[in-house]
This record gives sequence, C-alpha cells and structure tokens, in this order.
Amino acid sequence: MSVANRLERLLEESGVSFEVIDHPVAFTAQEEAAASHVAGRHWAKTVAVLVAGEPALAVVPATRRLDLAKMRRLVGTEDVEIAREAEFQDLYPDCDLGAMPPFGELYGQETFVDEMLREEERIAFHAGDHRTAIEMSYADFERLCEPVPANLSGPPRERV
Repeated sequence: MSVANRLERLLEESGVSFEVIDHPVAFTAQEEAAASHVAGRHWAKTVAVLVAGEPALAVVPATRRLDLAKMRRLVGTEDVEIAREAEFQDLYPDCDLGAMPPFGELYGQETFVDEMLREEERIAFHAGDHRTAIEMSYADFERLCEPVPANLSGPPRERV
C-alpha cells in the first residue's frame, strides 16, 4: 500500500521536505521505530481514541503510553477511551488497520500531540501501512497538522 493517498497529496502539495522509509513489516510502535532505524522518542505513535463517542487521534512518542486520565482532563470529559479496531477500521480507508498517520484532519478528526514530541527536531510515523514510514521535521508536521499540544503521555507500563 505504501504512503496513504491523502497523506501523499498533503505532503506533495505543501512542498515540505520529507523522507519515505521502507522497512520490514512491524506492528508495534517500538518495532516500527526500530525497523525504520529511528529512535523511539522520535517515533510518533498514533492512537485512535473516542472522545464523547467522536473519533480523534492522540500522538505520543513510541517510548511512552497515552495517559487517558491526562487526555480526559484536557478535553474536559470522562468519556474518553482508546478505540477498538472495530470502531476505527473504516475511518482510515486508505490505510492498513492500525497504520494511520498522525494527521487527523485528513479524516475529519482532531489531533492531539504530546509535548515530548514537540521537543524533537524530526519525527517519524506510519505512512499508511506497516512497511512504510515518513520522517519529517516536527515544525513542518505541526504547521501542516495543527494539532492540539498537551501533556498526554506517561511512562510505559511494565510487562509482567
């Protein structure tokens, strides 16, 4: 599938500099970062959420997890949850399941981005499938995406 149609059009029309990275198939954010040879703190993990039943995207570094309590405080409602695959699989028609890029406005959704990613000069993220990534400057990402910046992440959960 490679780069999602909507994302490709946005990047080409904007004239920003970006790199397409082809890599072996990977599914978790940490695996994607490693397969793309990108540090986990630079990998923008896109999490589909439902805010009062409406889809949105939360974007956090691969090395962190989305903190739902912080997200709930930010949007002012307890009605925030991570979307299940069945709830979001049809929302990103030009993407493989779970490989949507962090550009919610391309799909009529709001995008929230963790403050930690704003500290990075460059970020990388899914381009629409589990074999292709985009790397670009964070400043260009923010200019194109216009996300809501906030403290959204917490440390990763320890595995038992």
